[in-house]
Order: sequence, then C-alpha cells, then structure tokens
Amino acid sequence: MATISALAKYKLVFLGDQSVGKTSIITRFMYDKFDSAYQPTIGIDFLSKTMYLEDRTVRLQLWDTAGQERFRSLIPSYIRDCSVAIIVYDVSDRQSFLNISKWVEEVHTQRRRDIIIVLVGNKNDLVEQRQVSFEEGEVKAIEIGAIFTETSAKSGFNIKTLFRKVASTLPGMESYSATQQEDLVNVNLKTSVTSASQTSEQQNSSWGCSC
Repeated sequence: MATISALAKYKLVFLGDQSVGKTSIITRFMYDKFDSAYQPTIGIDFLSKTMYLEDRTVRLQLWDTAGQERFRSLIPSYIRDCSVAIIVYDVSDRQSFLNISKWVEEVHTQRRRDIIIVLVGNKNDLVEQRQVSFEEGEVKAIEIGAIFTETSAKSGFNIKTLFRKVASTLPGMESYSATQQEDLVNVNLKTSVTSASQTSEQQNSSWGCSC
C-alpha cells in the first residue's frame, strides 16, 4: 500500500520599507484582490497557500512583516528559519530602493547565505512616477545574488509568475547556483503598485534574473 508523503512546507518572509506593497502583493496572490486604501501592517501577519506544480505540491507559508522602524526588532526571529526572503521596493520611491542593502544585511546576519533572496520592484504601473529603472533593479539583484522581477499588485502583473518561480526553485534549493541566477536576471516587465490588499493577475512574462 502506497504511503502518502507529507506536504513540503516552505517559509517565505516579505521584507522592505513601509508602503512598498508587501501586503498588496500577498493579497493579490492569495485573493486576487487589491485595496487602494493603504493600511500599514502591524507587527507580523501570516497566511499560507498550497501551490500545485507540474511534478509536486508545496505549501507556501507567507510572513508579511511591518516596514515601520518600531517593528524592526520582531523581524530577525522570522528570518532565521525561512527558506526565502522576498525583499520589496517601490519603483516610484528611490529611497526604498536604496534601503535594500540594509534588508539584505539583516537576512545575511540571520541566515548567512543559506537562503534564496528575491528582489521585487513593485508598482511598475506607476510609469510617470518611476524613480528606479528596470536595469538598476537587475544590477542590484546580480550584486546581492537574488532573483529579480518587477510586479504590480494593483494590476496583478507578474504576481502569479513571481510565486510560481519561487515555488519551482524551492525543491532544488541546494543546487541553486550563480549560473541559474544570471539566467533569471534579464526580465522585461511593466506595471506595479502598493497598498494593503490586492486584486488579480494578468500576464505571464519572462524572467531574467537569479533564481
């Protein structure tokens, strides 16, 4: 009689400055919704979702952290046992991009380099307000050894692709290499937004970064 294997579970922690759209990305992915009324995350929120890949099923545990400085002391303990750190910045807010380094440092302090890092430029639908180019995001991703993409929680652009890519990378985490990263660093996406909820997802665009 065949035995049923336990469902693989992976912890994903979302990091980034306040109002870059961490909660909105999660909400769009979980419920295909977007809420334009900004509501900051208080402390830490947790949600989970099962993803069905071609050859396996995985359970993603999504930990949404608050971006405010007053909650920073809570974050390290959530990073320690995570499989993936998703660092989000707002393409229309250059300071949130410049602060990526401090989030990467926090991740490496807690997990060394035994972790997959994903860099996400959110709100790429704000074309006129863009302050960080797609190319700058790519360069930064290569610099920190991360998977890179741009998303729009508002329009749903690239949200499903983001999680599908992360999920497919998890089982082979030990073979994660610099070569694979380069393959994942040349993306061409357009669209993005931020807030406390989300809506749907639409396009399946290609990646070009490190994953």
